[in-house]
Amino acid sequence: MRGSVPGLVSPHPIGQQLPAVYLEDDFAQRFTAGLDEVLAPILLTLDCLDAYFDLGLAPPDFVDWLAGWVAAPGDGDRPLDVRRDLVRHAVEVHRWRGTARGVALALRVATGTQVEVVDSGAVTCSTTPTGTPPPDEAPEVRVRIRGEVDEMLVRQVLASAVPAHVRVTLETQP
Repeated sequence: MRGSVPGLVSPHPIGQQLPAVYLEDDFAQRFTAGLDEVLAPILLTLDCLDAYFDLGLAPPDFVDWLAGWVAAPGDGDRPLDVRRDLVRHAVEVHRWRGTARGVALALRVATGTQVEVVDSGAVTCSTTPTGTPPPDEAPEVRVRIRGEVDEMLVRQVLASAVPAHVRVTLETQP
């Protein structure tokens, strides 16, 4: 993440803003120069803070930090444009999470390939509050992906997008 940058000059040196009595004080100038080195990255970041939140301009490490804010997978192993898309679409992915549409969206954003998701729509209910639901078909989601994809990535996305009680069948087609 962000830290000190050796040799970075502060746009507003503290030592030059002190009262005149301290301008020739060697200790005060060296002390404030140390503070300038620590504060320079912050002051320069605040100068262009809006660019950090623009996903087209944000530095790679800041994109990963934003991914943590919106609970998007933000590991540095993926290409930068894929990480930017994950952050860009995170709210919509969370909105549809647990649905067939949400699974398809999460996979499409993460892999960039065509995805087909078929939900069995299995639902069970009971007419009595203490009764057990009738043994019906278990809920299942079938996922078909066309193109070359990283299967481990697909399984990670499916684990986070599909409810735990739903069985998943994955088919990949070249």
